Amino acid sequence: MHTFTAVIERCPDTGLFVGYVPGFPGAHSQGETLDELNRNLEEVIGMLLEDGEPRLESEFVGTQTVQVA
Repeated sequence: MHTFTAVIERCPDTGLFVGYVPGFPGAHSQGETLDELNRNLEEVIGMLLEDGEPRLESEFVGTQTVQVA
């Protein structure tokens, strides 16, 4: 079993949820609901893993709130 952290945003133009795994080229998808996005990401990542274990280009650390005066 593999576990990856995906960043999820909502596209303001289409209203779709868009998700990607930071540092994992090709690991991105979209969906009308979070459940659909999750299924789509699982499918894409599963296909990518068929080529072998990925060498992640970066590691997700977290988010930060930045205040600007």
